[in-house]
Amino acid sequence: MADSKAAILVVEDELAIQRGLCDVLAFHGYQPTGVETGEDGLREGRTGRYELVILDVMLPGVNGFDVCQQLRAELPRLPILMLTALGAEDDVLRGFRCGSDDYVTKPFSISELLARVEALLRRAGKLELPVEEAFEMGEWQVDAAERIARQGETAIDLSRREVEMLALFARERGRIVSRRTLLAEVWGFDSPERIETRTVDMHIAKLRKKLGEARELIETVRGEGYRFSG
Repeated sequence: MADSKAAILVVEDELAIQRGLCDVLAFHGYQPTGVETGEDGLREGRTGRYELVILDVMLPGVNGFDVCQQLRAELPRLPILMLTALGAEDDVLRGFRCGSDDYVTKPFSISELLARVEALLRRAGKLELPVEEAFEMGEWQVDAAERIARQGETAIDLSRREVEMLALFARERGRIVSRRTLLAEVWGFDSPERIETRTVDMHIAKLRKKLGEARELIETVRGEGYRFSG
């Protein structure tokens, strides 16, 4: 259960889904508020009372993309999780361009949704981020404490930032990780959406060089970010 009692705004026009989400969030210790339209989502979101917004794409009136874009412009640090149709990658990419931080596809599992919510709240500093001592990256075993990645007899030294990038990719396995997310979570920038930098790309290039033949584990998603495809 969540300890933060974070206030979460749910913008969803299908009442059964909206009420189900609010019930689950409340059960897990959050304080949810549900609204049905894009206009209501904008009005509520602008109050600044919420620590996260769960936003459906297809809404009556103002659609989810426009709501996301306007909230991002006015509240750049507000975490936004978008709900998209199954397999609609164009929606996912458009959502990132509008400023969303993450997405869940319909139909979704409750456990996945809660994991995405917790991850976004951790990035925003609302929940404590657990320390990972070791994790897998494809066939590589990464020792976070020692900053070493091993595959059989091969071992490579990693910087702290490279370990954090790999941990993030492993945790987001198969999902797009935007440059903004990398700047916020790995570099610690408060307002990464305002930053124009090639820092992330340069670090990725250096990390891929170290991984050698395993460089393809980190896939480039043109214009959006990166994805662990292992």
